[in-house]
Amino acid sequence: VVAALLHDVVEDTDYTVEDMEYLFGEKIARMVNGLTKISEVFAGNASEGKMTENAAEEEQSKQAENFRKMLLTLSDDVRVILIKLADRLHNMRTLGAMPAHKQMKITSETIYLFAPLAHRLGLYSVKTELEDLSLRYRYPEEYKQIEEKLLASDARRREYIDRFNAPIIEALTANGIDFEISGRVKSVYSIWKKMQKKGVPFEEIYDIFAIRIVFKSTPIIPEKSQCWHIYSLITDVYKPKPDRIRDWVNIPKANGYEALHCTVMGPDGEWVEVQIRSQRMEAIAERGFAAHWKYKEGQTSEGELDKWIKQIREALNSSTENAVEFLDNFRMNLYASEVVVFTPKGEQRIMPQGSTALDFAYEIHSKIGNRAVGAKINHSIVSIFTPIYSGDQIEIITSNMVRPSPEWLDHVRTAKAKTGIKTFLKKDKQNNIERGIAIFDEKMREFGIQPSARVFRKVLPAYESKTKDEFYSKLGAGIIHLNGVERILRDNAANKIFKYWSLQFPNPFRSLGSSGRKKASASEGKPQVEYSIAECCNPIPGDQVVGYKDDAGHIIVHKKSCPVAVKQATQHGEKIVEAKWSRVNAKAYLTHIELRGIDRLGMTLDIARIISEEKNANIRELHLQSHDGIFEGMISVYIQNSQELKDLVSRIGRIRGIEKVRRIENAREL
Repeated sequence: VVAALLHDVVEDTDYTVEDMEYLFGEKIARMVNGLTKISEVFAGNASEGKMTENAAEEEQSKQAENFRKMLLTLSDDVRVILIKLADRLHNMRTLGAMPAHKQMKITSETIYLFAPLAHRLGLYSVKTELEDLSLRYRYPEEYKQIEEKLLASDARRREYIDRFNAPIIEALTANGIDFEISGRVKSVYSIWKKMQKKGVPFEEIYDIFAIRIVFKSTPIIPEKSQCWHIYSLITDVYKPKPDRIRDWVNIPKANGYEALHCTVMGPDGEWVEVQIRSQRMEAIAERGFAAHWKYKEGQTSEGELDKWIKQIREALNSSTENAVEFLDNFRMNLYASEVVVFTPKGEQRIMPQGSTALDFAYEIHSKIGNRAVGAKINHSIVSIFTPIYSGDQIEIITSNMVRPSPEWLDHVRTAKAKTGIKTFLKKDKQNNIERGIAIFDEKMREFGIQPSARVFRKVLPAYESKTKDEFYSKLGAGIIHLNGVERILRDNAANKIFKYWSLQFPNPFRSLGSSGRKKASASEGKPQVEYSIAECCNPIPGDQVVGYKDDAGHIIVHKKSCPVAVKQATQHGEKIVEAKWSRVNAKAYLTHIELRGIDRLGMTLDIARIISEEKNANIRELHLQSHDGIFEGMISVYIQNSQELKDLVSRIGRIRGIEKVRRIENAREL
């Protein structure tokens, strides 16, 4: 409580950490220090305007460094995280008073790090409110629409819940079970996320609410048995969906969550999710970390939350290259979905969903991972890159002839595996970098080109490298070669797209966090701003966009909803600039539409007629494939702006037989 009250004192007043220690003791001082933001990062590393690349990267990401400073305190006292989450929740509740660019920065940090962190600590109510508030400020119109639709359907939903609950209440009461039953509506954010993932409107989201049964356990019968007894009584009333049983009673989630979930067929043919918990399970589910420690008394076994905190402490105490990498590695440990796998001796290991056999090898030991050549999954020999699933029994095959390669990083999911691979590769990295620099400089001399920021903006993406060091290291190790580099450097095709429209940057020449009211616009006689369209989200005129300014002053334009933009706003909030589309003069630009539906005679003709005649758009490519009465495919079409695209998608969706139509935003989806 003392640390919570003092959390901003050092940052906002003349008091120092030393004053805190003198007045309140060493423990309080350490906690307050962990919560105090850093204003100047690594300023002492600069020597006559020169610093190492890693130090420069850290200076550019003060936010990531502040996160690291806070999380390092976790090694000493976990309560620091609880104070930080409470502070963040308070900031989110008062976000309406902040300017738009600050809202973007704070909501991006929240959805990227703090909401997953709250989930990992089992703080469900905090996590839900953080997510909902983030959505409210990032997409106010969508938030308001979902909220209004939930309110409009509230009476009908309550009537259905009462009708569904009645026979369950009767059955549980007849069996002498002391319980409470309620119907809980899912959060606005979770509904919105499902709408985005499935590409469907609100009306097509059916599992909007869930029924929760919380029972008072009796000391004579184990809680697990009581959960399954209640499940049996429910399925006597309603038929269950076999593939939708979630047993987190026998194998709790990594954040300590315990419950038995099932989905049953309710009245009117609707699937309904039922959650069964004891009062103890309910307390842990709602209050997470605090309840976990309350119920820990008297337990001898180490819980999943204890194991996770132990892993985090180990990770925090290990060396890391820079603050941004540290933050990414930490975030990997916040996985919400897990798989449960077993060693050859039957020991249980919980891994993130999407892990591979190589992740499992590093989970056992870094030496096993570094020498992994293959795996036996359920007694069948497979590649180390094979995904693993719940219930798999895994044995790792090793060889002294094997060594990690950079490609391994593309096949692992866990922070522990990535750290193990990078640590091994780091030994050879410096020599490879020096060799790569020599090779690249020699090649540039052949072309008479001086290496510059403009050159690397073209070269790095072409060779799938994020930094110059990564590019040089791959080149020096022989992973990549410079065949075709001349074509890459001289290819200006990407610039041709800009003649169709222009963007305005109200304040392109200063960071959003700096002071000053005067707006510098690229269209008011100021120097032209160099910008490019991000390939990860491919924004088009009419989309809500935001800019990210790199070290060379070049602005990369993302959609506001782009995960890459959210991550950049989290790590480099001071480099985010406002961006908006100017008047569109384009006759057309290329976009892609995915289709699926029931095939019939004349379907292709109807689609082509609507695009060409009704919407006066030019088709570049039309590819439809029919099988078993179902057709699916893709159309590449030239469109003027996002509104025209919405109109076209809506019109195509009304064609008889069309089941699904959507824009493909990322060319990689093709």
